Amino acid sequence: MPTGRDFIVHSIQPWDTFVATVLKYITMELCKTNRVIFLDTPLQRSFQLFRRDAPETKKYRKVFSGQDTDLLQINENLWVLYPKTVLESINWISNPGLFDTLNKMNDKRFARQVKTAVDRLNFRDYVILNDTSMINGFNFKELLNPSVQMYFLRDHVTKVAYHARHGIRLEPLLIKKSDLVVTNSPYFSDYAREFNPNSHFIGQGCDIDLYRDDEGTMKVPDELSSIPHPRIGYTGNLTSIRLDIDLLVHVAEQRPDWSMVLVGPEDQAFKDSKLHQLKNVYFLGGKPGTELPGYVKGFDVAINPQIINEITNINYPLKLDEYLAMGVPVVATKTWFMNFYFSNDSYLAPTKEDYIIEIGKALAEDSPDKRKERIRVARSHSWANFVDKIFEQIKLLKK
Repeated sequence: MPTGRDFIVHSIQPWDTFVATVLKYITMELCKTNRVIFLDTPLQRSFQLFRRDAPETKKYRKVFSGQDTDLLQINENLWVLYPKTVLESINWISNPGLFDTLNKMNDKRFARQVKTAVDRLNFRDYVILNDTSMINGFNFKELLNPSVQMYFLRDHVTKVAYHARHGIRLEPLLIKKSDLVVTNSPYFSDYAREFNPNSHFIGQGCDIDLYRDDEGTMKVPDELSSIPHPRIGYTGNLTSIRLDIDLLVHVAEQRPDWSMVLVGPEDQAFKDSKLHQLKNVYFLGGKPGTELPGYVKGFDVAINPQIINEITNINYPLKLDEYLAMGVPVVATKTWFMNFYFSNDSYLAPTKEDYIIEIGKALAEDSPDKRKERIRVARSHSWANFVDKIFEQIKLLKK
């Protein structure tokens, strides 16, 4: 990996989030040999006025009052900027011209805070890496004048209602004016290439070191010990927009001899679901990211029971590499992307009935050699390899 570059990275996701995020992993890899400012999501006016008890509102009150620093140093090369400004809540505005005017006003406020941090840290010739933030930061190329503006397209964010209102119109414009677009799916690179020929599929990564258990000494959490084998497990947010609750209910009901272990925070649909009434389904709640490898190690089969929709069908599920990195057999919904990228490394199920068949096969066919091969595949998808591909594309810009 090249060294000594300065990066500004930002996303629609804040730094202080419970679950690990793709951009957070990329940031931690970049800052091993480069300086990075991670831009936290600025406080919205609606939160300041109507959600005063929200954690992010409380955090920013401390920043504004000087109780907390606005530029938090995480390590030698990484700082998180909590912008000392409030952005107007404008997403409800339907008129494109009025919205764009106010959004530029918001970006000017945001950019002033970024410039302050850039000056304090003496950042020079920096690269902006924008992770799917097509509204906040839309005007950064003009306002901050980076040496390279890169857009990372990795999810169908514009299919989510909030971002659909203006993101469907703005994202192609942002792609067009970016110097470089990188994607984690060939679907996204084909789409981006309609607006910017310098768009490239480079895959994604996995925190290999976190999921490394070469000596076999990683501890399986005690709370799994009382759960009978075989354990069919999932780790991550339990959200009905991405996961198929009916599928999980079907598998649990049809195979009461299997223990279904769900590790992660639940949305309301999961909390209200029939899954809580089934004796062989175990909800273990959200866990810190550093503890998840031990849970995956305790599974006999790891699953990714996605519901197929416009969001899930083409996205790269980070957890697939995490599951494979532990050597555990994986059964996943047969989405377009899974069939394209992971068909040789996982068991793919088109229907809930197929899930039972494929989990049975995964249990029966597992072996030490298969586990070694899964680990090999995951390690080829490391974040270090991913960041190297980013630098390769930046280098090609200079030619």
